[in-house]
This record gives sequence, C-alpha cells and structure tokens, in this order.
Amino acid sequence: MQFPHYDENVMPRTGQPVLEAFIDAVTWDEALARITNWGAAHESRYVCICNVHSVVTTTRDVEFKIAVNNADMATPDGAPIAWALRRLGHANQERINGPDLMMKYLKEAERLGQVVYFYGSTESTLAKLRLQLAREFPRLQIGGAVSPPFRPLTRDEDEAVVNGINASGANVVFVGLGCPKQEKWMADHRGRVNAVMIGVGAAFDYHAGVIKRAPVWWQRNGLEWLYRLGAEPRRLFKRYMVTNTLFVIGLARQLVAAKLPASEL
Repeated sequence: MQFPHYDENVMPRTGQPVLEAFIDAVTWDEALARITNWGAAHESRYVCICNVHSVVTTTRDVEFKIAVNNADMATPDGAPIAWALRRLGHANQERINGPDLMMKYLKEAERLGQVVYFYGSTESTLAKLRLQLAREFPRLQIGGAVSPPFRPLTRDEDEAVVNGINASGANVVFVGLGCPKQEKWMADHRGRVNAVMIGVGAAFDYHAGVIKRAPVWWQRNGLEWLYRLGAEPRRLFKRYMVTNTLFVIGLARQLVAAKLPASEL
C-alpha cells in the first residue's frame, strides 16, 4: 500500500497504517541503505522509529500524527507494531528498533567515512556515549554532540544549532529528545538541516550505559516494554497501561475492519 502524504514533496512510501501512523514495510538492509544513501548526498530527511506509544499518540496529537506521516521513513520499533504489519499483509516484516538501527548505521558510517552528530539527552550522557562509541568504533567521525536546554529555544539559539550541525559536515543526526518532541523537531527542521535526522528516543541512554537494556530474549519475544516497566514502575506504569490498552483496542478494531467487504466499511 502506498501512502498519500500531507507533504507533496515527500516520496510515496510503501507500508501500512497502524492505527493512525503510517509505518513503512522495510527490511534492515533497505532501511540502512536508504539512510546511508540519503546521508551521502546530505539530503534533508527524517526517520521516525515508532513503538506502541508512538502510534497511540498519533490518535491524540494531530501535530505529531502529521510529523510521523510526513516522515521519509517510519520503522516498526516495537514488536507489536511489526506483528501488526505482518497481520496487515507484510508477512516478513521484522522489528526495526532505534537502539539497534543506531548501532548498525554507526558501523556503516565508520566503514564509509560518514560523519554523525548527536542532539539531545544530557551533557553527562553524551560524554559517556562518546567514550563508549570511541571503544566500539575507533574510526567513527563524530561531528558534534549537543544537549539542548529543556525550554524552547529562541530563534537565534535554534539558528545556531542548525548552523553548527551543517558546519560539522554531518551526514546523519541522531535526535534523542523523546517522543513526541523529537518527531516534531525533525519535521520542523527538514529543509534546514542538511543531513538525515533519526529520532532514537532513549538509545543514547542505552548505549551510554545509563539505562540497562532488556536481555535479548525479552527483546525477541516482544517483552522489552515489560522489562522497562519493572525497572521504572513509577514513571512508566500509567504510560504503558493506558497506551497498551488503547493500542490493543484500536488494533482489534482495525483488524476487524480490514476483513470486512468494502461496502460495509
């Protein structure tokens, strides 16, 4: 299925809406090839990494929905999103999550000599992240790492951020501002930042060693959210209980509707 975008300048994408978020049907190789090719040409594009929280948020935040649906690519971050795509006609869809996509691309960036930039999180996390990446990718070119203030930036401050990214020669900018802030930031900066922007949420914290990621078995069986809930129950209980419930109800309705004849929809 091809999606008709709000933004006429964005190429049509092949995939499927999950609730109100259009998610691309894409393989790991295809996702990485798009990013490296766009990055090599310094094309101003952005990539959303969508989990259950993201797709539910598209049903409640119009600005966020437009940002996701106007992206150049939106990957199924959570196992339930990949499962939904498989049920909706893309039988071989894998989970393409932010932390792994970041590391797989960084390996390619080191090989290709592409420059990366990190925008978001805290100064201490970014410092730890740079140390970790220097160990894993000693030849990786890092153009910069900036932790913005939590308040909205002034016009001059924002312009300075854009100029700094562009002057660094970055091919790809990883954005770790959290959902929905990072998606809205990327949508607002397409056409200004001369690089591929990828919203990776908590990936900076994982790879810096600030937050422990779920073991691989939990990840492969779609239970990473439960592991995170166990680690941060006070912060995440309401979010997961509410969004997971809304997702299950919404997807059930979507799957039932998909099986009805067109005349009954």
